[in-house]
Amino acid sequence: MTAISVTRAGVGPEVLLVHGGASPEVTWAGLAPLRAGWELALVHRRGYPPSPPPLDGRQDFEVDATDLSPLLDSRPHVVAHSYGVLGVLIAATRSPDQVRSLTLIEPPLYFLVPGDPEVGRLERLGDEVLTDGLEADPAALREFLRLAGAPDVDEGPLPGAVAHGVRRAHGGRLPGEARPALGALRDAGIPCWSPRVITRPDLSASATPWPRSWMPSG
Repeated sequence: MTAISVTRAGVGPEVLLVHGGASPEVTWAGLAPLRAGWELALVHRRGYPPSPPPLDGRQDFEVDATDLSPLLDSRPHVVAHSYGVLGVLIAATRSPDQVRSLTLIEPPLYFLVPGDPEVGRLERLGDEVLTDGLEADPAALREFLRLAGAPDVDEGPLPGAVAHGVRRAHGGRLPGEARPALGALRDAGIPCWSPRVITRPDLSASATPWPRSWMPSG
């Protein structure tokens, strides 16, 4: 299986950055000043050039986990966003001793809060977009894109970059199918933070929400 690409910049402790549906350049653009004290390693998930296309033509968090596992050999700090969290967690639970810390931003871990109506609605919206792509119900599609932070989606034709992103995600494996063994991370004592997202005290030994701009010390 062809390896995925990683773009590196900066000097210091390594921070492995794993994006979700948006490109790594868009997702992590605000972190550029941190290159003065950190080595930022931007992962390009399958389907995001220069990495190869996704296997079987669809995004799959299990494939992401396989791709990411070798990148943990250097024991980096790991920061992941959205769909990218799923592959990171699966890879980390398989080799928890290879992860220095985890920061999880907006992870789609819906199973942690069963029965919550708002979380359930978000999951249904996301699943519809993944399943139907641009053919999803227009109102549901635009609502999901707004929640995801996509620009200029309230009315009129979708921006080209946004439409391309929807097509790229279309057919992807649904996040609700993921069941990472979170207990392995807790038992290993890996520091784990989750800003602006659903958190549960049993996710790790210290699952305190921290500001989005926080970065772990070396």
